[in-house]
Amino acid sequence: MNIDKDTAVTLRLTITESTGKLIQSGKTPIAYLHGGYDNLFPKLEAALQGQEAGFKTAMNLAPEDAFGLRDESLTRTISKKDFPPGVKVGGALQGYTDSGHEQVFTVLKIKGDQVMLDGNHPLAGKALRVAAEVLGVRAATAEEITHGHVHGEHGHHH
Repeated sequence: MNIDKDTAVTLRLTITESTGKLIQSGKTPIAYLHGGYDNLFPKLEAALQGQEAGFKTAMNLAPEDAFGLRDESLTRTISKKDFPPGVKVGGALQGYTDSGHEQVFTVLKIKGDQVMLDGNHPLAGKALRVAAEVLGVRAATAEEITHGHVHGEHGHHH
């Protein structure tokens, strides 16, 4: 079966930073729903269109094709008194952007009575190298299409 809209695709995906630092090893397969469901980098999904099990590809992704460019408006410094107890550096907090949208912020640093937060994805602004091997392709179930993701082994579990 060829990869097309509404197919469930199982991949071995290896991702590294342009420096060679390993982000995802590819040891554990992943499954995604193909066809514009935002489950995979769009450029990689386009390269997989029409392919079948056994296909391999590798590509460099510019930051805007991966996790996007950094947005400095998503950084915050808040007073430690407004900070919930128990959250440490590297932890996450739910907050709001300047435009009022919910956003998850990562705690970057706690210095004195100030806490520095960042709402960017940790890999925003980084170029990536992605290697993919298609392990399997099948028709997605109606439930998977409705939910927008693959269920079961290597996919989403409810």
